[in-house]
Amino acid sequence: MDPIIWLRSEYKGREDELITLSAAANLAGVSRSAVSNWAKRHKSFPPLALLTGPPTKQVKWVVREEFLDFARIQLEKPRGGHRTPQTQRPTLTLRVNEVTHYTQQVKRLTELIDRHKQALTGAEARLRTAQQRLNRAQARLDAELAAANQHSTDRRQQ
Repeated sequence: MDPIIWLRSEYKGREDELITLSAAANLAGVSRSAVSNWAKRHKSFPPLALLTGPPTKQVKWVVREEFLDFARIQLEKPRGGHRTPQTQRPTLTLRVNEVTHYTQQVKRLTELIDRHKQALTGAEARLRTAQQRLNRAQARLDAELAAANQHSTDRRQQ
């Protein structure tokens, strides 16, 4: 099992508020290397909350809203040189990416729930069958014990 290292324990049990740096890059519409550069160059980059996976290839997690706030600031900064204001990613694009991400997540989780519901229905049917068989076996055992007790009582009376 891969290790889990909490760097911000206040997010234990609130994992749905976290996002991997890779997913964060997709959400912000930038490359993973851009996010890596932001993390290295900016002291204001959101602190990591969680590390998962083997030490040689750890997956880094940050708080989603903190990352989105940081990314919005970075993407709205005026850039020198070859970039013009028209080529900058507006906040609107960031929000569209966020909605797309959550739409995909809701679809995936809905499908997962549907699969689990189907599995649960089958398990419930198997449970009912097992309970019926248990009741029959218990009744047979009770009958055997009663017969054995009766036989023992009859032998003592003779």
